[in-house]
Amino acid sequence: MKKTVLSLLILATAFSLNAQPPSGDAKPGEWYGEKVATEGAVNISDAAAKLGDAGTVDTKIKAKIVEVCPKKGCWLKLQVNDSTTAMVKMKDYGFFLPLSAKGKTVIIDGEMKMKTTSVAELQHYAEDAKKSKEEIAAITKPEKEIRVTAKGIVIVE
Repeated sequence: MKKTVLSLLILATAFSLNAQPPSGDAKPGEWYGEKVATEGAVNISDAAAKLGDAGTVDTKIKAKIVEVCPKKGCWLKLQVNDSTTAMVKMKDYGFFLPLSAKGKTVIIDGEMKMKTTSVAELQHYAEDAKKSKEEIAAITKPEKEIRVTAKGIVIVE
């Protein structure tokens, strides 16, 4: 009985620690996921302009992070232009970024495509971002967005 209770306590502690974004300052040169070389990166707005509706492109992009999932650091939003952002999820949910990465410029090696995101998924992201119940309820239509699946990310500025 004691072993079972102790095991459950250890497991609960591990889950609570795992459900937080990594700590750190996200300084230039730090990388997350696979190591990424900075050479050959293109501006995200240029890559997005070449992206077709049906296509998926392996690319290395440079962009500024405008939002980091405050719950775990498991997704990011990148600035594409004045009116557009791109959603970034980490490949196989294999790594996360610290909240301090917000506002930093990064290079991401990964796959870019256009995706229609369901209302349920958009509401989930809004919950993660700690939006109000009213803001979450106001999400009633799926959205077409640029989606990046990151293999690796390096902070450059």
